[in-house]
Amino acid sequence: MTAGLELTDWRRRVAELYARMRATADPVQGHAVWRAGRDELFRTHPQSPLGPDDSLRSTGLPYAPYDPALRFTLPLLAATDPERRAEIDTGADGVTTLAPMGRVELPEPLGGSLDVWWLEQYGGGLFLPLRDATSGRTTYGGGRYLLDTAKGADLGGTADQLVVDLNFAYHPSCRYDDRWLCPLAQPGNTITAPVLAGELMSHPDPAP
Repeated sequence: MTAGLELTDWRRRVAELYARMRATADPVQGHAVWRAGRDELFRTHPQSPLGPDDSLRSTGLPYAPYDPALRFTLPLLAATDPERRAEIDTGADGVTTLAPMGRVELPEPLGGSLDVWWLEQYGGGLFLPLRDATSGRTTYGGGRYLLDTAKGADLGGTADQLVVDLNFAYHPSCRYDDRWLCPLAQPGNTITAPVLAGELMSHPDPAP
């Protein structure tokens, strides 16, 4: 199998995994489906960002327990600076241009606004990264992703609302291998509160 077909298969399987998750009525069960599917991909797929000897292949990826209070359906509000562009060097993929599409406001006690970007490349897609008070501590310093619909990571929504479930925050591939160059969270995607949900850098210590 060529690398191009491997990558196509990876993206197809990611999109299918998110579709199965969205079709699951119970968000907690949907999250379990998503976790199991990601672990299978990271363990077995030739496009896995994990090295062949990475212990996460056997243990599975680490996550915080699912918190239903961190799932929101939010209106897409107007972008604060709709003319702004961010150009990100993504290595062999060239330069990725991000255009502001709007923003979502997280409810208290988290608070804060997150920019929602549009990937200005063929086909396009929504992109919603997140950096919070856990970044560089219990989560990757460059932040995590919530949505990347060009690659199948889509939590659902309607024509004017987005499902923003912080339990699905996941690390970009560059967290695992520095040969990847990933678009990371911009200043408008940073909040000061800790998001105690989603993928972690290491497995939580077991309860005493």
